[in-house]
Amino acid sequence: MPDTILVVVEQREGKLNRVSWETVTAGQAIAAATGWALEAAVVGSGVNSIASEVAGKKVAKVYDIESPKLEPYTPDAFAAGLKQFLESLQPKLVLMPHTYQVRDFVPKLATAMGRTVISDCIGFKHEGGKAVFTRQMFQGKLAADVSFSSDAPWFATFQNGAFRGDKAEAGAAAAPVETVNVEIPDGVIRNKPQEVFKEAKQAVDLTQAEIIVAVGRGIKEQKNIEIAKNLADALGGDLAASRPICDSGWLPMDRQIGSSGQTVAPKLYLALGISGAIQHIVGMKGSRAIIAVNKDSEAPIFEIADYAVVGNLFDIVPPLIEEVKKAKAGSN
Repeated sequence: MPDTILVVVEQREGKLNRVSWETVTAGQAIAAATGWALEAAVVGSGVNSIASEVAGKKVAKVYDIESPKLEPYTPDAFAAGLKQFLESLQPKLVLMPHTYQVRDFVPKLATAMGRTVISDCIGFKHEGGKAVFTRQMFQGKLAADVSFSSDAPWFATFQNGAFRGDKAEAGAAAAPVETVNVEIPDGVIRNKPQEVFKEAKQAVDLTQAEIIVAVGRGIKEQKNIEIAKNLADALGGDLAASRPICDSGWLPMDRQIGSSGQTVAPKLYLALGISGAIQHIVGMKGSRAIIAVNKDSEAPIFEIADYAVVGNLFDIVPPLIEEVKKAKAGSN
């Protein structure tokens, strides 16, 4: 029997987090490099439809890990349920997306099993029979190759954008789905989740955005952000910013991209007046296509941009908005 890689996909309130497809892609790449079998799991209550959706990808099997105590999400229940399941399955490697939810429960899970986690990975290689994971350090200034010295199961999380979710291979036929009922004893869950705060409902999850228009210091004044917003609206995208814009209070903190904000990987990232400090780049370099507009031809953002526009954004963006509107009108 080959060793097994298990990808734990993320769901919340019965909805699959699309970042999970990136982790499936990572699992497929690792399986190809190592010869290990690839399986997947979804944890929750009444999540068979999500398990069936994952079964359409190239995996050997999908586990539907069920308990009424897994909904709503709590770190205690998820850690207890997964520990019980993993002790039975004994996979070699457990992969998860590096999301807020995973960061909440995986340290507890790994500690309960006497294991460690290599978190926020951006790459993987198989050298001399050893699994080696690459992760960034010091806000992206260095990259370290890390391997496990403990016994399996090993835990690793992958940074948003490290792999392409749309590259997850479909299976020739749907993988079998096995329902696993876990027993979570009374008293394990020590907190009771309340309704989501109204403010949190209004918060923006930019990790799910397919198009992002981000602004930096080159926008000059807060009132000028309206230009970027108009472009985002025309494209059907979301508005974001570099840290100085949010620190100034020109946009809320949930719009910040970078090492101290959100890490995103949209299909299109438009950077307007952003010079490209490393702290910002680590948060968006996984974008599929990057267009940067900056007056400074030496701006670091141009080093990673697919399309570099050297010029004043106030001269470039307004006519771009009109062209986008014309193109949309012509397609209707």
